[in-house]
Amino acid sequence: MDFEFARDEYNGLLKRRELEFLLAFEGATPSRRQILGKLCALQNVPEDRVVLDSLKTSFGKQDLNGYARIYEDAETLKATEPSYLIERSSAPESGESEEA
Repeated sequence: MDFEFARDEYNGLLKRRELEFLLAFEGATPSRRQILGKLCALQNVPEDRVVLDSLKTSFGKQDLNGYARIYEDAETLKATEPSYLIERSSAPESGESEEA
């Protein structure tokens, strides 16, 4: 997986960084958990402060466009983001727990 960041802006009012990125991959489309883990490792932030908002793929291409937000602390994230986005970013996928 190779990340290319198109936009990285700081939103001082909401205490967060807003990232737009292009992710190139080989084979199957990576899961949200894989993308979140790699993004957090590249940005050097804990996973509980990051929300993946949208991931859009195009048919037949090996890349996707994504949008993520990185908060200064977990409390600001919980106060700002909708609950379904928080659950989507933090809950393990159903297939991962069965394979272990």
